[in-house]
Amino acid sequence: MNSCELLSFITSLACLMSNSLDDDCLGVLSAVFTQLGDSIATILANRNMLDTKK
Repeated sequence: MNSCELLSFITSLACLMSNSLDDDCLGVLSAVFTQLGDSIATILANRNMLDTKK
């Protein structure tokens, strides 16, 4: 899947979810996915830092 296809998929998924879930649930899911992305970014940054020290 190329970058544009990935973006289209994510956008479509967000639209489907927003039509199926209430605002409270969407708010929680938004926070969960934000934290997930931030945690993954932290893990990757730490791995890169440790790899450069070898």
